[in-house]
Amino acid sequence: MLALAQQRYSVRSFTSQPVADEALQYILEVARLAPSAVNLQPWSFVVVRERSMLDSLATVYAREWFASAPCCIVVCGNHNEAWHRRYDGKDHCDIDIAITTEHLALAAAEQGLGSCWVCNFDAAACKQLLQLPEGVEPIVLLPIGYPAQDSVPEKKRKTLEEIVTWR
Repeated sequence: MLALAQQRYSVRSFTSQPVADEALQYILEVARLAPSAVNLQPWSFVVVRERSMLDSLATVYAREWFASAPCCIVVCGNHNEAWHRRYDGKDHCDIDIAITTEHLALAAAEQGLGSCWVCNFDAAACKQLLQLPEGVEPIVLLPIGYPAQDSVPEKKRKTLEEIVTWR
């Protein structure tokens, strides 16, 4: 697992090579098995591969590199289906979506694919574009594809000493 985590990085340059159906099925199966609060699994996935729809999706996050991805998984959450902590009502939907999204990203890396979490997008426009049902929110755009030759891994991380406290 450590080697896989070291291998994965945010890819912002993709080739045009399509992502194989088998690889996508594998990635989605790994995400399906992700844990969630009280096992409620408040997620759904929209796999976008048609070029016209990818071009439309690029209007909600207008970055050239994003538009070059041959596939994008839109990770959606349903706050009404998510677990809410009884003591303070904390909604765990976003936490559950983060867990399953990282499963997607690691599974993609395992398949030799690159990905990049995108959360800074126009969620309302994305919801309308994908015609998502009431209560379903697009939370993460995860472009997936084969990293281009010019894709440069950038893995600046704090040391364990900077982030761990032992008691």
